[in-house]
Amino acid sequence: MNILKYTGHPFYDVGVATITAFAHKRDPAELTNQDLDEIAQYMQRNYCIDPLKSFFTVAFPNSGYNNPAYNDQPEKRAAYCQHVLHAYETEDSGSLERCIFTGDAASSGRFDVDGRLSQGRCYRQHLPLLSGEDVINFSPYGEAGLPVSGKALLALQAMPLGCAKAGGRLLAVHASDPLVTLNFCQKFLGENREKVLLAQQGGTSKIEEEHLRARTLLIDSFLRMTALSQARTRQSSPFSISAYHFSNSGRGPSLDIYHIPLEITGFLQVAMSASFSPSWQALSRRGWEITKTKKGQADAEAPRSNMLYEDLFRLPEEAPHFIRTYFLRRPIRTRWEGDPRGQYSVLGEADLVSWKLTNLFLERVMGMEKERIAKIKELGDTCVSYIMDQGDRQFFSKFLLAKKYKDLRVLLIKASVSLMKAGKAPLVDFDGYIAVFEEGEDLFRSDWRLARDLVLIRMVERLYEQGWIQQYRDTLPTEKEIDEPEKELKEEN
Repeated sequence: MNILKYTGHPFYDVGVATITAFAHKRDPAELTNQDLDEIAQYMQRNYCIDPLKSFFTVAFPNSGYNNPAYNDQPEKRAAYCQHVLHAYETEDSGSLERCIFTGDAASSGRFDVDGRLSQGRCYRQHLPLLSGEDVINFSPYGEAGLPVSGKALLALQAMPLGCAKAGGRLLAVHASDPLVTLNFCQKFLGENREKVLLAQQGGTSKIEEEHLRARTLLIDSFLRMTALSQARTRQSSPFSISAYHFSNSGRGPSLDIYHIPLEITGFLQVAMSASFSPSWQALSRRGWEITKTKKGQADAEAPRSNMLYEDLFRLPEEAPHFIRTYFLRRPIRTRWEGDPRGQYSVLGEADLVSWKLTNLFLERVMGMEKERIAKIKELGDTCVSYIMDQGDRQFFSKFLLAKKYKDLRVLLIKASVSLMKAGKAPLVDFDGYIAVFEEGEDLFRSDWRLARDLVLIRMVERLYEQGWIQQYRDTLPTEKEIDEPEKELKEEN
């Protein structure tokens, strides 16, 4: 019988993964009673003293670890730790109540030392975002709290060790693949333990929080772990990630949930592979917020946000906007001077434009038909050949400046007529044009602007590779002429 196992509850699973990581194992099925003893002893030594006592106030406020009422009663604080962290040692299989996480018998031991709590029940000071001791609304049989087993309670107490602290709140990461959950807990646990040692050696009472915003931290951590695991066997099945950015503070409990669907995690994994990594890393570097050196400081502050990472959470709904901003490099109107997206440039950053990476995005994130992608690429290549062979710089400028569908359509028709008069094949045939821009004859697609942007991405890449953009840069439209910057999407929490 397994001592601990995953159940699908995010806080409980993160706790189980943290215990597994603490024991340097890969599966909770491998855990032993000795492993539980070791992490319980670590928590008992460190939870009641700084820096963890202060660090976990956000998770377990007014618990026996940090309740000010116990400051002059160390024996009560020690007794609380013994009751809560070692409840798994005295579990009663004959208990009538069942643990809500595991289905095992709920503990028969009290989880507090003053006798006020029911046996085997946990409350807000044991499980974040739960009701308080005296709140019985919506509780079965009018009883407050939830029945839990001693092992489940230990996992819940371990959970914060496997979280990162950002923005005054904890970030717990839970994936549909337990191995991914374990990898996040392993990373955060290692960093937290290192910070604890540094704080204790330095005589400080607080652990330094992560300087990155929660969503940026989530993506940055995932990419770093993906890069480290590229040499290993890649994940065999798709997975999604949900991150819980929460505070259990009595004054302001809060919870934000950030979800990364499997389409995005799959795209990011491939984007970090050797074939795509140089292009993706180049975009990532230009996504960091712009910071300036303040008066009296030697260096600028480290950036807290990466807008490329932040905008991943708008996908797949805002995929056309994402493509236009990051793959085509069109700027947007920004609300703050630190936003790098306001300085993007189609022609000035042509070296960052990659059809290969765009193609990956279209297939993995948008699920676009491969036949249409091929037609878009073919049209882009044909347009580049036309520009180079005919020396028609105006064609590129007009394509770049086209804001209305009819203008784009007329431009392509005129170029095709010109070629046919010279005895050559048209720029685009009927079937190819329909596949790219129209649902049927004279019925343009609702996403024709996306198709235009994709053709432009291929054109810019090829023209840059051939040195054409560099040669004629001064004669091409300026950034203001190309387009008015797009409005920034409404900022999310």
